Amino acid sequence: MAPKKVILAVFFVFFTLKLYSAKSQISVKAGYWYSGSGFPSLGINSALYTHLHCAFAQVNSTSYELSLSESDEKLFPNFTDTVYPSVFTLLSIGGANANYSTVSAMVSDSSFRKSFIDSSIRTARLYGFHGLDFCWVYANSSSDMYNMGVLFQEWQAAINLEALNSSYAQLLLTAAFLLKPGLDSGRFPLEAMERYLDWANILAYDYYTPQWYNFTAAQAALYDPSSNVNTDYGIRAWISGGFSADKMVLGLPFYGYAWTLANPMENGIGAPATGPAIRESLILKLDTFSSCRSFMRTLVNIGKHFSAQESNKNGGKKWRLLATVLSTTAAAILLLGCFLIYYFWQRELKSEGSKKKLNDPSATGDFNRNAHNLITYGFHEIEAATARFSFENKLGEGGYGPVYKALLPNGQEVAVKKLSKTSTQGYEEFRNEVMLTAKLQHVNLVRLLGFCTDRQEQMLIYEYMPNKSLDYYLFDPIRRSILDWRKRVQIIEGIIQGLLYVQEYSRFTIIHRDLKTSNVLLDENMKPKISDFGMARIFAKDEFEANTRRVVGTYGYVPPEYVKRGIYSTKLDVYSFGVLLLQIISGNKVSALYGPEENLSLLDHAYNLWKEEKGMEFMDPSLDDTNFLCNLIKCLQIALLCVQEYPNDRPSMLEVSSMIKNETLNIMTPKKPAFSKQADEDRETIVTFNDVTISEAVGR
Repeated sequence: MAPKKVILAVFFVFFTLKLYSAKSQISVKAGYWYSGSGFPSLGINSALYTHLHCAFAQVNSTSYELSLSESDEKLFPNFTDTVYPSVFTLLSIGGANANYSTVSAMVSDSSFRKSFIDSSIRTARLYGFHGLDFCWVYANSSSDMYNMGVLFQEWQAAINLEALNSSYAQLLLTAAFLLKPGLDSGRFPLEAMERYLDWANILAYDYYTPQWYNFTAAQAALYDPSSNVNTDYGIRAWISGGFSADKMVLGLPFYGYAWTLANPMENGIGAPATGPAIRESLILKLDTFSSCRSFMRTLVNIGKHFSAQESNKNGGKKWRLLATVLSTTAAAILLLGCFLIYYFWQRELKSEGSKKKLNDPSATGDFNRNAHNLITYGFHEIEAATARFSFENKLGEGGYGPVYKALLPNGQEVAVKKLSKTSTQGYEEFRNEVMLTAKLQHVNLVRLLGFCTDRQEQMLIYEYMPNKSLDYYLFDPIRRSILDWRKRVQIIEGIIQGLLYVQEYSRFTIIHRDLKTSNVLLDENMKPKISDFGMARIFAKDEFEANTRRVVGTYGYVPPEYVKRGIYSTKLDVYSFGVLLLQIISGNKVSALYGPEENLSLLDHAYNLWKEEKGMEFMDPSLDDTNFLCNLIKCLQIALLCVQEYPNDRPSMLEVSSMIKNETLNIMTPKKPAFSKQADEDRETIVTFNDVTISEAVGR
């Protein structure tokens, strides 16, 4: 698994100029020391850090208390003594090796959380740590996110109480998070993070690696105008999501990756590649390059292995280099300042434009003329129905903003989606949802009941779905048992019918562009309904594809032609459906890595097992497809057809529907999935599921 090998670089360094904490003003220059790296703690140059995270403790799968490996029990007790008093130390919990099921179960149960919290505080005091750090990088369902927020609240309360009842200084509480506040199945608990954490370490690296992508790319790009996969975009997303810049500590890597080029003459960013060029450590240390070493040391003053003393013979060169670096840095800061001023000016103009549109009486009139079946609600009516948008009524939060359960005066339960003032979405998404969703009437699409633009708000009112979203069950080790194969087939067929309606049977062809587990809601009978059409696009029936410069959607659910060139068509939603189908039959997340070496994407893992005729090893072991026409292996093959690299190779949703329902229909052999490292086969097979015919044909 890439993160395991990457962490052997010894330190991930985090830095910020100033961090304003509720406790005091702190300047943070921190790193992670990984006990398995082989780098001795005695070798740390403590003068270069303010805080060091000792990594990693784990959660016991039975007691849910903190546990240390036998080797770590020998190393951790001496860690603080080695670097203190010049450095404050924090015990980090989790990391890439954290067992997802164990941690998910811990955060979801109050008694498990208490066992974990109490043991973490005891362990920190026992070994002399000054704080605790929570590094659960694979939490990505909406329930995980919500439960993590509850954990932070209870953890901070326990830390406060322990400090009051003892003579110890209060422990710090931090956590590590991925670059963006929103993932495929929800958003991190920003309100709880803001209130209960001293700071958050934002992991700004590993955007691309040779194990995941068959083209070269910048694995930790600070800025990239052609893509959203860069540090600048991620930090903006955190800030616009409502998380204070004062509480963010930016994480930078001390390593790079090398790709093996498919063609040595084609060697720029985005060049085709066949995998990693370095197999052992996968690390290119910056101290190989003296100029990089000097530049990094001057800017952020980091890492012992980047701080070897220069010879006095080169004193003059050092001063000239320092002057050059400082002047370059000053110029960069000036340019950044100008850019920020321009950015916020443009944002203000956009905000004012949206307000004018909302304040214009013709806006509501326009909605009513084009969506006459919608109800226009007043602000006070919605405020009362949600008990003043209380935390108890909050169902979750997405990119648009929080969603609340509301009880209208007539006794009807509804869901209210309220635009966050710091959301990156706005009037266009609001208008798109109102104008589009109002025209879509289908049993497998969530019904929009009305909207509210009173007091410059942009609220959407939907029918209430009591059983939440698909990810709430699918990725929970306990709740997933509710979804037996009969229910999952019902969900699969319902999603297909919803997509068939928007692609084939409505007046226009509609591309959803953000189909994923958290956007499939479940009604009281566990029947699925597709939600969130804010990013959708409409085609006339004679149009087939379009191009956009603004790529939206969720990582892992969008195909390569959209990611690389902004091209979208109905085959974009077919690809997303294929990913969704793989998740439904396996119960696995698209964001994790799989296989014997934990280096395969979900798609590659499924393709490998299917090709080796071990498809049942991919499935959720609790499922039994006996006596069902729609069996697991057939669903696996259909899903792999949907996630093929080229759009023309993917079936239409009509073809998908036929393959699901028809027991004897011939199904083509899928080619390698998108973003895959697998080699194309010379032959492809046509398979029928009537247990009679298996024929082969020469591939094109």
